[in-house]
Amino acid sequence: MTRKISSRLTRRGFALGALATTSLTAACGNGVGSSGAATIDARVDATLSQMYSLYPNTQTLSDKSTGMLVMPLVTEAGFIFGGGYGRGALRIEGATVDYYDTVKGNAGLQIGVQQYAHVLFFMTQDALSTFRRSSGWTAGADIGYALKDKGDTLAADTNTLTSPILAAIFGQAGLQIGATIEGSKYTRIIP
Repeated sequence: MTRKISSRLTRRGFALGALATTSLTAACGNGVGSSGAATIDARVDATLSQMYSLYPNTQTLSDKSTGMLVMPLVTEAGFIFGGGYGRGALRIEGATVDYYDTVKGNAGLQIGVQQYAHVLFFMTQDALSTFRRSSGWTAGADIGYALKDKGDTLAADTNTLTSPILAAIFGQAGLQIGATIEGSKYTRIIP
């Protein structure tokens, strides 16, 4: 009988130990205490500086927006099937309030690799609130483009000016043509 009791305790101890280890491992991977947030913030600062110096009119958009999602580096690759990934930060009144990643998948006639930066300007409080409340927000065709591809100037027409969300895509490098954020899914993360 003594043998069965020690066997039970050993199994129970093993189960409790495994549970504690799993919880500890999950806690270690949640980003608390890592330098991921500082790295993203530094990249966001550099991206905004580059955008403002290359396209000075984006400063006006920034001043008028209720918030900006800055994705410093998005990498896309494709050969028939393609995908993309990047990480960035949501800034409201110049301060980072959340971190996001973006994932994109597509199929069709495509080949190549490219990298680019993009900024989403939320021009209304409603658009910003909808974005922040969603568990995974997907960019659609209703986004107005203020800068797209390798445009030299800020494009502002009547469609652009009335869009609740404007996008600036810049800093492209690579062999794939035509950066777009349509179909990109944004999800809040803990870096």
